[in-house]
Formats: sequence, structure tokens, C-alpha cells
Amino acid sequence: MALDTADATDQLLDEGDIPPVHEVNAGGTSPFLLTSDHYGRILPRALGDLGVAGTELTRHIAWDIGIAGVAERLARMLDAHLIAQRYSRLVIDCNRPPGAASSIPVISEATAIPRNEGISEHEREARRREIFEPYHRRINAVIDGRLHDKRPTVLVSLHSFTPVYAGVERPWHIGTLYNRDTVLPHLLLKHLRAESDLVVGDNEPYAVNDLTDYTIPVHGEARGLVNTGIEIRQDLIADQSGEQQWAERLARIFAEIEVELRAERVVD
Repeated sequence: MALDTADATDQLLDEGDIPPVHEVNAGGTSPFLLTSDHYGRILPRALGDLGVAGTELTRHIAWDIGIAGVAERLARMLDAHLIAQRYSRLVIDCNRPPGAASSIPVISEATAIPRNEGISEHEREARRREIFEPYHRRINAVIDGRLHDKRPTVLVSLHSFTPVYAGVERPWHIGTLYNRDTVLPHLLLKHLRAESDLVVGDNEPYAVNDLTDYTIPVHGEARGLVNTGIEIRQDLIADQSGEQQWAERLARIFAEIEVELRAERVVD
């Protein structure tokens, strides 16, 4: 369906719903461009509670706990532009290719999402058109503008992960995620491992690939940008104090990395 010819009856968001894209410090001068695919857990009014208990909608299945506070603080500390997505990943996951089964999940971990069962292609398209596409169009437009202005651009995709998954404890405090481009991940690993109190994951607890990820493959790798994903364990950023501490740590490390990237003429 063409983006500008959608029938009004297929519309998902109405005047009472907020726009999907949230931005912080759009005029920031840093080479780092921050994204947060799972920043929010808002549900469109038309979808109610998706048939899911309220306690489930505060869990990781609905959003990346703690990353909103880290991302906003980090954007301001680095003077970086942050582009974030406000709606719950249970409505549509903005870090999944739209054709993937996990794009609009019918079950997440052990929780069924009844309102996602058997939805029509029209409804799938509405979720893509009104939430997924505006977010990724905005990232793309910002990158276009930066490249046009010859502004150095380094993509950093921010996420958080659960301390325990499927009954298995995860030892990492933070992990770097990547696929084809290893420049920034390897620098980040070096700096993080120099912090004596951290257990650092190398493509842990997840690794980036074209089938399960969207933001890094499409906006980073396909556009030739230096890039990395970051995962922070959620119990470390579950309150404002943790968010502040991790934002400060990452701001310090990224400032050091920027110096190295400029010295190596990776960023000019």
C-alpha cells in the first residue's frame, strides 16, 4: 500500500496518540548519532492493552528498561543527537525486519500477546506505516543531512538486556554488538575492558545479523558508517542513579574514542 493513499479505516494512531519519533539535542555537534529502538512502551489507544496484563507491560518484553534515561543523558553529555522510538516493541519491533516473525510477536518469552494473533495484513501495514517507517525515515533523513553537510557520523544503537534469560544468569555488565564493521566495537571493547569493575561481552548477549536486526544493518552497514550496538544489563540502570552513572561512564569512554577515531582519520 502506498504511504500516502492509506484508507482512513486502516489508520492506527489518532489525535490522542503521540508521534512515534522522539528526538533529543537535534542540533548536537558530536560525530556520534544515537538511536534507541526500544526506548518507550506506549501502546496506541486503538490496541488497548494488547490483551496483556499490566505487570507484563512494564517488563523487558515491552521495552528496554533503563535505556531511555541513559540515552537522554548521554546525548546531552556528548552533545549528540538522539533519535528514539516511543511505542512498545510489542506493537511492532523497530529493530526487526518487517517480514520477520518477531516483528509483531504473538508470544514474547513466555507471554502470549493475544491482540497480535491473526491480525490482517492491513493492520500489519498500518503498524509499519505509522510507527516503524516514520522512525526509520527520520534516521535516514538525519544521516542524509549529515553526509550532505560532510559531518562525520558514527552510529551507536543503544539497548538494554535482562540479567536472567530462560533461567540462565548473564554475567556481562555491558556488551558490544556488531557484524561486518569491527572498527568501533573493537575500540569500545578495549576501553570497556580497561574498566576493572566490568565484565564485558563481545557480541554478547546478542550478535547483530541481517535476519534479526534492522537499525545497524540498514543505517550503519549499508550506508558505510562506523557503527556499534551497545547492550547494558537492566539491573544496573533500573533507577536514575544507575542511568546517570552509566551515561557518565559511556560519555567519558566515547570522548576518548572520538580522539582515537580522529587521530586515525576514521572521523575527520
